[in-house]
Amino acid sequence: MNFDLQDLSGTFSTFDIIVSLALAFVLSAIIGWVYRYTHKNVSYSQSYVQTLVMVGMIISLIMLVVGSNIARAFALVGALSVVRFRNAIKETRDVGFIFLVMAIGMTTGTRFYLLAVAATVAICLVLLIMNKFNWFKLDVQRQVVKVQVPPEQEYTALVEDVLIKHCTEFELVSSEAVRAGALHELYYTAQLKKGTKPAALITALSAVNAGQRVTVLTGYDQTDI
Repeated sequence: MNFDLQDLSGTFSTFDIIVSLALAFVLSAIIGWVYRYTHKNVSYSQSYVQTLVMVGMIISLIMLVVGSNIARAFALVGALSVVRFRNAIKETRDVGFIFLVMAIGMTTGTRFYLLAVAATVAICLVLLIMNKFNWFKLDVQRQVVKVQVPPEQEYTALVEDVLIKHCTEFELVSSEAVRAGALHELYYTAQLKKGTKPAALITALSAVNAGQRVTVLTGYDQTDI
């Protein structure tokens, strides 16, 4: 049985509702699978991908309800303005996927079905190509170097001499007093010269910092002495 729902913004049928929500689900699920396939870091969240699918369907439903009714659109903005999201987005690309499913929800909800399918295929294809050929990768690996030294200025100079020898570039990020001022802890970001290992840098720094602690963090690995 087919019911027509009359609204100030026009008429949509039960068929429109089913097609819009079903297509929003299928296309959002495809986007979710592309996200899962192209995700490379350790911060993958199943609930985030499920939320992508849910957001696509919800936006589709909202667009069906709002239609071209400006008053209803403003009422919706007012209702949503009270919502506050506290979870931080872990990766920049996650924001892009949120906007993508929102756009797909909008196109299916406004019954631009061909546009929704074409946009999903085109954008997902671009994402897969960028992932396959590793586009825009920058092979620059930087380390975080943490060195504890006595408070005398000469030790800082010796540490930086070692960094000049072992690194193509480095930058002092912060310096703070520890152990009630008995030591200074220096934080650097550095890029090791080609062929130089973190262990070699640690050995060289340990030789000039009066035997205090030296830590080098590389990606997810930490070398400490």
